[in-house]
Amino acid sequence: MNSPPLTGRSIAVVLVILCCLGASLLFAQDWKSADSLPGVDLAGLSPSQKTAVLKILREQDCSCGCGMKMAQCRIVDPKCTYSRGLATVIVDAIKSGKSESDAIAAGSASHYGHVQQPRLLEDPILIPTGGSPVLGQQNAPITLVEFSDFQCPYCAAAAPELEAVLKAYPTQAKLVFKQFPLEMHSRAALAAAAAIAAQRQGKFWAMHDAMFSARDNLSRDNLISLAQKNGLDLKRFQEDLDSTEVQEAVTRDVQDGDRAGVTGTPTLFINGQHYNGPIELDTLKPVIDAELKHPAAAAQGNVAKP
Repeated sequence: MNSPPLTGRSIAVVLVILCCLGASLLFAQDWKSADSLPGVDLAGLSPSQKTAVLKILREQDCSCGCGMKMAQCRIVDPKCTYSRGLATVIVDAIKSGKSESDAIAAGSASHYGHVQQPRLLEDPILIPTGGSPVLGQQNAPITLVEFSDFQCPYCAAAAPELEAVLKAYPTQAKLVFKQFPLEMHSRAALAAAAAIAAQRQGKFWAMHDAMFSARDNLSRDNLISLAQKNGLDLKRFQEDLDSTEVQEAVTRDVQDGDRAGVTGTPTLFINGQHYNGPIELDTLKPVIDAELKHPAAAAQGNVAKP
């Protein structure tokens, strides 16, 4: 029995399917040869160090349980915080002169080495905060460091709760804001840059509130409109918004978050301790009260550094 002849439309459909299959195969193989990967900063590495990093990422498994190598995971699932965090640790290790085996060990020993059941407060770590916007008294014994994303609905919900914490502890707590725009939010990186541009004119917290209120519309035009409403110099604002310095400041915050084990937003640290509970005043109050009962520990735990 003869098959019916293919029509022009049928041929076109077949060609599209074949092209898609070919593109998928090429995409799947690309991680084995790509010399750059999404969310992996290879700047500052020598050619031999870059080769070492890419070799590790192509050969070592991602710890998230996806069954892929880290390089493959970065391309197939660029939102995976484990492959990105592991890559950051490995890049830092190789850049500091460690061997490949030591870099792999550093990744395994990091927050990203395996999925853990979190404690309410983890061990204190160092978080750079120099130049970050601060709300509250500088000498407050409790330092809250928040990694946040202006397009994130959970971050928007956390903002008034953290404001309530500062009102409840006006001389005892301060809030440090760190940018952590998620790749899944298309406008978040631009909003982060807008926040830093506003900070340069002393208007960070005004733009912070305005952008969370308008988080469903963080287009460039609307950010400029918000800047104008909040009294910013628009020419300077737009220049800063597009500047390399502001983009680098956003990148530094994201890298600080990666090194601190941040995997989503909002993420809160209390005196350098990763807090794994709800960001609500009623839940945070007993945690802060407990910190205040141990002034020496609180002072030691306040490990955020310039």
